Amino acid sequence: MANTAQARKRARQNTKRRQNSASQRSMVRTYLKRVDAAIESKDYDAATEAYKKAVPVLDRMADKGIIHKNKSARRKSRLNKAIKALQA
Repeated sequence: MANTAQARKRARQNTKRRQNSASQRSMVRTYLKRVDAAIESKDYDAATEAYKKAVPVLDRMADKGIIHKNKSARRKSRLNKAIKALQA
């Protein structure tokens, strides 16, 4: 356990940050699951709508450093590719 006041404060801050990050990661996963579910059901309109809602969330989390920016780009690319395959 932390001994100094500074170390105790850092421990408190780290706990809060970890909880916030976990919550935000969970939110991202929820948005991605909605897109995946729409793709799985082969509903192009629902998938497109879910994708449009998920993209800003992914970008925001990548900017905050919750997820890596390349991971965000990769997920968007793969989802978009899957959605376009539904249309064809």
